[in-house]
Amino acid sequence: MEMKPLGRTGIMVSDLCLGTMTFGTQTSEPDAHRQMDMALAAGINFIDAAEMYPVNPVAKETVGRTEEILGNWNAANPSRRGEWILATKHSGEGFMHARNGAPISAETIPEAIEGSLKRLQTDYIDLYQFHWPNRGSYMFRQNWHYDPSGGNRDAVLSEMRGCLEALKQQVEKGNIRAFGLSNESAWGTAQWLRLADETGGPRVASIQNEYSLLCRLFDTDLAELCLFEDVGLMAFSPLAAGFLSGKYQNGSVPDGSRMSLVPQMGGRKSERVFDAVSAYLEIADRHGLDPVQMSLAWCQARPFMMSAIFGATTENQLQHILNGADLKLSGEVQAEIAEAHKAHPMPY
Repeated sequence: MEMKPLGRTGIMVSDLCLGTMTFGTQTSEPDAHRQMDMALAAGINFIDAAEMYPVNPVAKETVGRTEEILGNWNAANPSRRGEWILATKHSGEGFMHARNGAPISAETIPEAIEGSLKRLQTDYIDLYQFHWPNRGSYMFRQNWHYDPSGGNRDAVLSEMRGCLEALKQQVEKGNIRAFGLSNESAWGTAQWLRLADETGGPRVASIQNEYSLLCRLFDTDLAELCLFEDVGLMAFSPLAAGFLSGKYQNGSVPDGSRMSLVPQMGGRKSERVFDAVSAYLEIADRHGLDPVQMSLAWCQARPFMMSAIFGATTENQLQHILNGADLKLSGEVQAEIAEAHKAHPMPY
């Protein structure tokens, strides 16, 4: 397992990160705890959660359950808390199951952090992230109709300054160690960086955006900014919500899979997506590679990648991923992947 720097914080994280958004719905608490043990044993020291998790589906009665499951592991293993770099997220504006959909602000940050600390049964959060910006995002397939006009620049920047001051106070209290973004744009990330320099607030260490063989907005948007500014990408859905495993090809919908619970896959299901997946499956087959392991290895090799966040509903799925954790792709495979991307750009 390769270790990468978390921005300029001095913290090192594994280039694979255990995602937890199914902990408490598709993945039971005992299974989740076994996954945590397995991941640690394999050299993964990075785990990502959010106050709104679990998903599939998101429901008012389950909000916070994932953090509670992680907290129960922490309580049962008090001497091992330091083995994990623990990341979680503050839900953004419009999420009605937390604070009645209030936007992220200097007022909501202390309350949200205290709630997460209590559920996680820990004294500190290593990486605290904003799940999506108050002003909206082009992520979650909103790129097709995204319109950034109509906002008030001065109001946005004032809001950011207030949030950074609140985060600074949380760092001083020892409640959080580092700050990260999620579902952000290049402009937004640049402003957070600039304002941190101005205010002395915590500098953005990471950005968690969707990135995979099927979703490559990052390549021509944030890649240069993040490389030059030492903001590491935490790629979510590096397996394209399971499409890249091939399990949904030819009309297949396995029982208990995400598609069985969310038929349109959050807007990812389209006619073109299956043709794109076929192209990548053919590359894997031609070179004797497992498509899941190939997809993750490709992500890990990207120059701006800090850590690829994967989710495993079952222990068998986790072991399958761990078996390919050290895979390195040849130049030939990477060249074929580049050609497939040109033929099948942005299928959703």
